[in-house]
Amino acid sequence: MLHELRVENLLLIERAELELAPGLNVLTGETGAGKTVLAHALDLLLGGRARTGIVRPGAAEAYVEGSFALTAALQGELGELLAADAEEIVLARRVGADGRTRAYVNGRSAAVADLRRLGAALLEFYGQHEHRKLTLAAAQLEILDRFCGVEQAARRDACAAAFRDLRSVQHELDELRELAGARERELDLLAYELAEIDEAAIEQGESERLLADRERLRCLDALRAAAGLGAQTLVPDSPDAVGAAALLADAAARLDAQAGVDVELDALAARCRALQIEAEDVAGELARYGEGLEAQDGALEAVEERLALLERLTRKYGGSIEAVVEYAERARARHERLLGAGVELEQATARLASAQSALDLQVQALHAARARAAPHLARAVGEQLASLAMPEATFEVGLTPCEVGPSGGEGVEFVIASNPGVAPGPLREIASGGELSRVMLALSAVADGGGSAARRSTRGRPRAALAASGRAATAEPSRATLVFDEIDAGIGGQTARAVGERLRQLAAARQVLCITHLPQVASLADRNFSVVKDTTAKPTRTEVVRLREAEVLAELVRMLGAPDDDASARRHARELRKAA
Repeated sequence: MLHELRVENLLLIERAELELAPGLNVLTGETGAGKTVLAHALDLLLGGRARTGIVRPGAAEAYVEGSFALTAALQGELGELLAADAEEIVLARRVGADGRTRAYVNGRSAAVADLRRLGAALLEFYGQHEHRKLTLAAAQLEILDRFCGVEQAARRDACAAAFRDLRSVQHELDELRELAGARERELDLLAYELAEIDEAAIEQGESERLLADRERLRCLDALRAAAGLGAQTLVPDSPDAVGAAALLADAAARLDAQAGVDVELDALAARCRALQIEAEDVAGELARYGEGLEAQDGALEAVEERLALLERLTRKYGGSIEAVVEYAERARARHERLLGAGVELEQATARLASAQSALDLQVQALHAARARAAPHLARAVGEQLASLAMPEATFEVGLTPCEVGPSGGEGVEFVIASNPGVAPGPLREIASGGELSRVMLALSAVADGGGSAARRSTRGRPRAALAASGRAATAEPSRATLVFDEIDAGIGGQTARAVGERLRQLAAARQVLCITHLPQVASLADRNFSVVKDTTAKPTRTEVVRLREAEVLAELVRMLGAPDDDASARRHARELRKAA
C-alpha cells in the first residue's frame, strides 16, 4: 500500500504531499490543472523514462518520493535491495534540469532497474491510454496467461527454454549439413596442408637457431683461418718454429732450477707448467675445430633451404612459426570433425527430434491451460461488464493457431458484441474508447479475483462498512496498489456510476488511486484530493489539496458543471455522496 507520495518541482507542481488511505483514493481537478503530473510522478517511481522539460522552471531538479508498506513477503522476495531492519519501502527519483536522473531505495543509491523491479511489486499502473494496449494480440495473450494462474508463468518459461533449445539444435544441424556439402573437398585440402606442415617437423625456436647457424656458416673461412693461426701460434707444426707452449715450458724449466729455495717462486713455477699444459690443450682443440669446419662446407646450403621452407610455411599459414603450429592444431581438429560429420549429423538429427518433442509437450501444456481458462475468463469478464452498464454485451476469448514461438503455438483474440443483434468482432475493431475502458476495468477486477460473488458481497453495504473492509483487506499490502489515470474517459451517466462501483469494489480488497473527471466516481472515494492550478503565481503553480467533506461536496458541484451556489447541483452532489 502507498502511504505517502511527495512531489517537488515537477512541471506545474512546486510541492505536494499526499497521504493516501486504504480503499479508494480519488484525485480530481479542472482539465489542464495538472492531474496527470501525479501520474507521471508515479511513473518515475516505477523506473519510467524522465521526459525532457519536466523540471519546474527555475528549479535545479525535480524530486519524487513514495513510501510503501513493507510485508514479510516483500522482505523475503526483495531482501537483497533492502536493509535487514527496514520497516517500509521508500522509492525516490531525482531528475536534474540537465536530464540526468538518480534513483534511491530507502535512502540508498540504486539503479533505475531496481525501481522497476520494486515498482512492479508495489504498483499496477493503468494510464489514460493504457486500455488501447488491449487491442494488441500479445497483451491479450498475457492477460489470459495471467488468468491461468502462477503455474502458467512456469509453463511459459519452460516453453521458451524448449524453443531456445530447438533453435540451437537446428542451428547446429544447419551447420553440419553445410559442412557435409563441401566435406570431401575440404578434407582433401586439410589433408594436404597437414601433410605439408607435419613433413616439415617444425620445432620450437628452430627459426632463431637456423638464423644463428647461417650467420656462422657464412663466416666459415674466417673462422677456419683464425683457428689455424691460433693453433700454430701455440704449437707450430714446423720444428724450427717456437710456439707459446714451448716458451712456457722453457720458463717453467728455468724456474724449476731454483726449486725449494723460495715457496713463492715454486708456486709461480707451478703456474707456468699449468699454462704450458693448457696452451698445448687449446692448440689441440683449435686444430680439431678447424678440421670440423672443413666437413661443414655444404651445411650453409642446407640451412638456407630449411629457412626458405619455414618462410614459405609462415607466409602461407601465419606470420610466425607459432602461428603455423596453431593453424595445424585447428586444421587437425577441423579434419577430425569433418571425418565424424556423418555421425554428428545423425546425432544432431536425433537431438532435433527430441527437442521438437519437448517443445511440442510444452506447447500442448500451454494450450490445455489456455483452453481451460478461456471460457472462464470470458464468463467472468461478461459478468463484470454487466455490472459496468453493458448487460447485453457478450465477451469471448478465442484461440487461434499460429507459428510456434517462445510463448506457444497460438494467439488470443478478445471478441465482443456490445449490443444484442450486433455481430461479435475483435475488440480492436468493435469497442469504443469508453467500452475499452470498461473492458480493462473488468479484466483488472477478474485478475484481482473480483467476480459476481464480490459484487453481491458489497452491494447495499453502508459506506463506513465498505471503508472498513477496504482497510482490513489492505492490511496486507503485498498486493500492489492499483492506479487508474482517467480510464473512465468517454463514459458518463449510469455507466459512470457503474464504473465507480466497480472501482470501489476493487478497493475493498486493494488500495486504489484513481484520477477522474466524473462526479459519479469521485463521490464514492474514501479519500478525495483536488488538483488546483494557481495562474496568478509566476510561473503557474499547481497544488494538491486533501478535501474535507464540505469541500468534497463543493468539488462534486464543480464536476457537475454548476456554480458553487447552485442549490440543485448541491442537492445532487449530496445525493451522490449519500448514495455512496
